[in-house]
Amino acid sequence: MLSTPLKRMLFGLGDEHVIVDPASDQLLHPEALIAFQRLSRDARDAGFSPKVVSGFRAFDRQLLIWNAKAQGQRPVLDSEGNPLDIGQLSERELAFAILRWSALPGASRHHWGTDFDIIDASAVTSDYTVQLIPQEVADDGVFGPFHRWLDNQISAGNSYGLFRPYAEDRGGVAPERWHLSYAPRARELQELLSVERLSELLRESDISLGAAVCEHLQDIYTCFIWVPDHCYPSFSEQL
Repeated sequence: MLSTPLKRMLFGLGDEHVIVDPASDQLLHPEALIAFQRLSRDARDAGFSPKVVSGFRAFDRQLLIWNAKAQGQRPVLDSEGNPLDIGQLSERELAFAILRWSALPGASRHHWGTDFDIIDASAVTSDYTVQLIPQEVADDGVFGPFHRWLDNQISAGNSYGLFRPYAEDRGGVAPERWHLSYAPRARELQELLSVERLSELLRESDISLGAAVCEHLQDIYTCFIWVPDHCYPSFSEQL
């Protein structure tokens, strides 16, 4: 059985485990923030200016996003980023379509503060509206040069334990080149995030499509939540 503080941390039910990044006002796990600050130092030396644009996200916030999409108040996109007609989808199909781009409440890695989304602030003007879409982070996109540099840092083991959990399309979450995770703590928390614990949480919430989600939760967990061991950097890369 999880202790109350650990349960609050795992599911984003509190923010006691995160601190403010003074450069962005976003909340991050303290160890993730240290790793990001070290990476940022190297990036600045290379001519970039990394900035966190989305850090810790509470369960309630993730639930609002999910319910708005499930109820047609926000667009639900296909794999190419085009809006879907959700009226033509079954509840299962709709849930899986939402999961392509948005995490299930209670299962978002953003709950932990170990995961965050970044941009290169030096590549855009202060009034630029960040969208966090594939076109921005493609090699020829506005943030492409920064991410090519980051590719090299991660592959060389020079990213201080930070890696991309959604670097490739494994048939679940769409690739998110902008999403970084602090491996040492994130891996520990992922081990605690079981189907049974998540099911108990969701059954007590007012999540839309709840019956369909719980019915297919094992498939959702395998396809959209669990990040395989081989995706995590080795111990030497976490130093």
